[in-house]
Amino acid sequence: MKKDYLLLHLSVFIAGFTGVLGRLITLDSAILVWWRMAAAAVLMFLYLRFVETRRTTSLQRYKFRDILQMGGVGMLLCMHWVFFYASIKASNVSIGVVCFSLVGFFTALFEPIINRHKFSGREFLFSLLTILGIYLIFQFDSRYRLGIALGVVSSALYALFAIANQRVGKHYEAKNMLLWEMIGGLIGLTCLIPLYNVFIPVGRLYPVGMDYPYLAFMVVICTIGLCLLQIIVLQKIPAFTVNLTYNLEPVYSIILSMFIFSEYKELNFSFCIGIALIIISVVLQTWSEIKKRKVKA
Repeated sequence: MKKDYLLLHLSVFIAGFTGVLGRLITLDSAILVWWRMAAAAVLMFLYLRFVETRRTTSLQRYKFRDILQMGGVGMLLCMHWVFFYASIKASNVSIGVVCFSLVGFFTALFEPIINRHKFSGREFLFSLLTILGIYLIFQFDSRYRLGIALGVVSSALYALFAIANQRVGKHYEAKNMLLWEMIGGLIGLTCLIPLYNVFIPVGRLYPVGMDYPYLAFMVVICTIGLCLLQIIVLQKIPAFTVNLTYNLEPVYSIILSMFIFSEYKELNFSFCIGIALIIISVVLQTWSEIKKRKVKA
C-alpha cells in the first residue's frame, strides 16, 4: 500500500510541471494538445512494437468495441487538457491549476451515480473544504473569470476521465490502454478542430523555437510517464482519493510559476490560506483512507 501511495505522489509531482509547460509553449491550447497526443501515440506505438516485443505488455490486438471504450476514455482526457491549457492561457498558471482542485468535488458527485454506490457524506465534506479554499483564493482578483470558468469545466472533465479510466482500465493492460487513449483522443480532436477554429482561431499549427524541447518534456515525462502512473494507481487506489490527492498539484505548479513567471506578485494572504485548506483536505482524506484500509485488513 505504501508503494501505491508513493507512486501516486510521484505522479502529482510530475503533474505540477504541466501547467508551467502549457504557459511556456506558444501554441493554442487545442493545437498544443493535438501535438501532445500525436507524439505520445507515436512513441507508445514504437515502444510497444519494438522494445517490449517479448513481454506480455507488448502491442496487443483488441476488438473494435474494446478500442472504442479505450478511445472514448482518451477523448475525455483530451478535452480536459484543452480546457486546462485554455484556462492557463486565459489567466495564469496559478488560476488554472487551482481550479483543478475541484476534481475531488466533482468526483464525489459523479462517482456514486456512475458506479452506483452509496453517496459518501465524508467525501463530500472533504470536497467542501477544498471549495472553501478555492473561494478564498479567488477573492484576490476578479480579472480571471474566463480562466476560472474554463478551469471548472476542465476539473469536471478530469473527474469523469478518472472514473471511466478506473472502470475500463481493469480490463486492459496499462501501456496498451494508454496507446489507444492517445489515438482515440487524437482522432476525436482532429475532427473537432475545424469547428473549434470557427469560434477560436487556432493561429499557428506547428511548434517553433523553444516549443520543441518543452513539448518533448511534456510528451515523454508529463504524458507517457504520468499517464502510466495514473493508470497503475487508479487500479489500486479509489478514484476519489487519487483526485483529491491531485489537489497538491497547484502547490508544485504555483511554486514553479513564482520563479518562472513572477506570479508571486499577484498572490496575497487569502490565497495562502486557501492553499492551506486544500492541503488540509488532502491530508485528511489520505489519513481517512489509510485508516479505513487498516480496519478492513
